[in-house]
Amino acid sequence: MTTATTQSEVTYLEAISQALDEEMTRDERVFLMGEDIGAYGGAFKITEGFLQKYGEWRVLDTPLAESGFVGAAIGAAMMGLRPVVEMQFADFISCAFDQITEVAAKNHYRWGAAVPMVIRAPFGGGVHGGPFHSECPEGWFFHSPGLKLVAPSTPYDAKGLLKAAIRDPNPVIYFEHKFLYRRIKATLPQEEYVVPIGKADIKRAGNDISLITYGAMVHLALEAAQLLAKEGIDVEVVDLRTLVPLDKETIYGSVCKTSKAIMLHEDNKTGGIGAEIAAQLAEECFDCLDGPILRIAPPDTPVPFSTPLEEFFLPKASDIISAARKLAAY
Repeated sequence: MTTATTQSEVTYLEAISQALDEEMTRDERVFLMGEDIGAYGGAFKITEGFLQKYGEWRVLDTPLAESGFVGAAIGAAMMGLRPVVEMQFADFISCAFDQITEVAAKNHYRWGAAVPMVIRAPFGGGVHGGPFHSECPEGWFFHSPGLKLVAPSTPYDAKGLLKAAIRDPNPVIYFEHKFLYRRIKATLPQEEYVVPIGKADIKRAGNDISLITYGAMVHLALEAAQLLAKEGIDVEVVDLRTLVPLDKETIYGSVCKTSKAIMLHEDNKTGGIGAEIAAQLAEECFDCLDGPILRIAPPDTPVPFSTPLEEFFLPKASDIISAARKLAAY
């Protein structure tokens, strides 16, 4: 058995860039579209150098017209290409809502047409971007059949899930968290790998409470779990990684082991993904439950621009600890 070789540490941002580069080298059908991704290298420099390497026909700078270039990408995908569209910020994805939900998501149901495209959506707060650059819009698309949604929390998952998304025959929205871009690092295998869509990951095993989350909240969950361990509360952290399709087997297996569940996400609380998972647990795992299903999420307001207000708005480790203590007491 050979041991996988590793490379130097890369950031979450660099892992995304590596995935794009490798897939463009592997498959000439893959091309990129987005605002300022070419000459400027992208708002976050993920595609820096790509224009020089692949040329202007595979790295297309687009106008500020999300509906237009997403529509063009859908057409290209239906003709056999593999477009990867970048939303400069996930908030702007609403401008292309009709194209995504009414065309890309429904073409398979209309006449069996594959739409193999990826929409990269930098989402989330913690970067003081205000209400128009910090949104978590995944809930809008969670309710739209025909789309796949992924939200990696680590460099390893970021690279592997993006490669899987590019190769998938369905439209995939790839939610990449801006707060993680340059804050977390990991060594990645030099050998090619893909993280399968639809598989959650247990980031920390535990026996007392299942803490189910995704994106940047995974790291907050791990921080809180470490602190709770000192109190004798053993928390299992379930990283969904894929939001659609949900890995119900892993979710249910964890909750049936611990008998208690907390949903944690950065999207607004009402109508969020945590609410749907809580409903599914109530329907499918009721006999396993030994306490109420709790949700931790921001209030139903836009993300504040003010630093202290944003800090109040976003979930904190103390929120998780308080909820876990309450649940552990049942």
